[in-house]
Amino acid sequence: MQQAICGFHQDDENHWVAELGCGHFQHVRHKPPFINRLWVVSFSGRKSMIGHKLKCKKCDEGMPEDKS
Repeated sequence: MQQAICGFHQDDENHWVAELGCGHFQHVRHKPPFINRLWVVSFSGRKSMIGHKLKCKKCDEGMPEDKS
């Protein structure tokens, strides 16, 4: 299911996590050469992705909302 990004936070290991409109969290990493998400590494890049939709596997599986 596609869900909009509403915000971001960092986890305990300082990895960026997208906060989705459905209440789930999803890691959004930039680890070249396998994952190219250069927008993750800057504030302006992350801000530009607010509203962008990501596939939420947790919604597809009927999982409860994540806790902040």
